[in-house]
Amino acid sequence: MYRFCCISLFLLLVIASIPRKSSCNSIVNPSKVRSISWKPRAFVYEGFLTDDECNHLISLAKSELKRSQVADNESGKSKLSEVRTSSGMFIGKAKDPIVAGIEDKIATWTFLPKENGEDIQVLRYEPGQKYDPHYDYFADKENIARGGHRIATVLMYLSDVEKGGETVFPSAEESPRRRSVSTKEEFSECGRQGPAVKPRKGDALLFYSLYPDATPDTASLHAGCPVDEGEKWSATKWIHVDSFDKVVGGNCSDSNENCERWASLGECNKNPEYMIGSSDLPGYCRKSCKVC
Repeated sequence: MYRFCCISLFLLLVIASIPRKSSCNSIVNPSKVRSISWKPRAFVYEGFLTDDECNHLISLAKSELKRSQVADNESGKSKLSEVRTSSGMFIGKAKDPIVAGIEDKIATWTFLPKENGEDIQVLRYEPGQKYDPHYDYFADKENIARGGHRIATVLMYLSDVEKGGETVFPSAEESPRRRSVSTKEEFSECGRQGPAVKPRKGDALLFYSLYPDATPDTASLHAGCPVDEGEKWSATKWIHVDSFDKVVGGNCSDSNENCERWASLGECNKNPEYMIGSSDLPGYCRKSCKVC
């Protein structure tokens, strides 16, 4: 028995000493995560992004910003609405090594596959701009058909905000302990409507829109409070219950005779914009990349 224990301990030490192929960018520190609410499940990771990562996302988005839209509850089509007055744009998956590293980090923290996520949406809120209370899960069949409901949202704050701009959960239950450590003076009038998170550059908010049984959690109602002073930059990653990369309906084919060879050479990961495409523009080798 003693000999067996010694051998087992030796094997564990050997395994622990083997170099592992991992990126520093994908390492997460649980001690930096704090709970905001359990109904819905909402957590803040302090310092999730570095200053350089925040600045990089902003630099990619600045020249591409357009007025933000919302999904129509019946048709599922995007439309302009006074419910949401920010401006934004989408950054394609793995657009560059920094974006890929952020996506790796999100997958590590949430334990949800990268292919279940949409492209990162970068948003800018100027003074007075906001997003009224809404759900991130869908009410229309068209959006649900691709990847199912959004199960989780990771909202990353890319800048500090002088006043306002909080993310608030007006229907959530707030623990007595959290109420005791936060004063009302910290938040705007909007931010006092429920458990709220103040935007702080580098922090990230993770909350779940569905219960563990995949039914919608109505307590996940949330809003982006109006920015009272300053400017708010944020980046959102919506994650579905199934792969969002798969094409729903239509023919699944390649548009280039070299797709199969390119895929075998790893081009699906090296050049995803051409091979796979994005939610707005499908790629040319989706069949060979096995995303449809």
